[in-house]
Amino acid sequence: MRCPTIEQLPAPPGGKKGWPWKEESPQLPESMPDGTTWPRISIVTPSYNQAAFLEETIRSVLLQGYPDLEYIIIDGGSTDGSVEIIKRYEKWLTYCVSEQDGGQSNAINKGFKKASGEIYTWLNSDDYLLENALRNIAVAYNASPEAGGWFGGCSSIDMNGRIQLVRWPNRLDVDSIADWYENWVIQPACFFSEKAWQKCGPLEEDLYYAMDFDLFLKIAKEFSIEKVNHIIATNHVHRDMKWQRDLGQALAVQFVIQVRHGYERVAIEDISRWVN
Repeated sequence: MRCPTIEQLPAPPGGKKGWPWKEESPQLPESMPDGTTWPRISIVTPSYNQAAFLEETIRSVLLQGYPDLEYIIIDGGSTDGSVEIIKRYEKWLTYCVSEQDGGQSNAINKGFKKASGEIYTWLNSDDYLLENALRNIAVAYNASPEAGGWFGGCSSIDMNGRIQLVRWPNRLDVDSIADWYENWVIQPACFFSEKAWQKCGPLEEDLYYAMDFDLFLKIAKEFSIEKVNHIIATNHVHRDMKWQRDLGQALAVQFVIQVRHGYERVAIEDISRWVN
């Protein structure tokens, strides 16, 4: 599907301004600058009772101006108005469903079963893409099609829209990714190939936290991961974030994943850093 224009989408709620409410990325031409076809990008949004953020997420994907997008929303049976928001945009979605599921990892796995793109990512329903994000990822893919992933910068904002930090990946080899304390990457800005997903996926559904960390370690063991020199996405920092709400449990899972992948020493060092 070619992304719709802002005029084709429902009008945004009153009082909204800027991206992605009153602004859009330019519509891209049918071919890339070198004449090749734009790679199909498949994005899955797992959703559950986050109506306060969901419409911003959806619009940030649909207003990319991208020529070949698959957008899939897997809602876990929300009761807060999320389903009504999804229905407003349903005609531009490749697939959507609202039903009880087994949690975030299960929802993402379900979504990717419907995907057919060359590039994959998931975008949580409290995060959003920035302008031209998909163009920048596609250009990186075209430059390094053999890579397993393309990771860019991600900004974090508070509930008032103030930027708290901008995080860039430093090094993207497996040892560096394993050192999460020093080199953590923020998932909304991370895209990976369909080949990497087929070899290294699906997500471990018993992981309520850090499923992205686990997947990225698996990918980095098998493929190169390239840095994208653009800020790709933004995540909201709010009190209901799992990592904010359950930091101790989330860190414990991170340490377990490091040990699973053979990084016991790094896990011990990270524990010492957090304790001190």
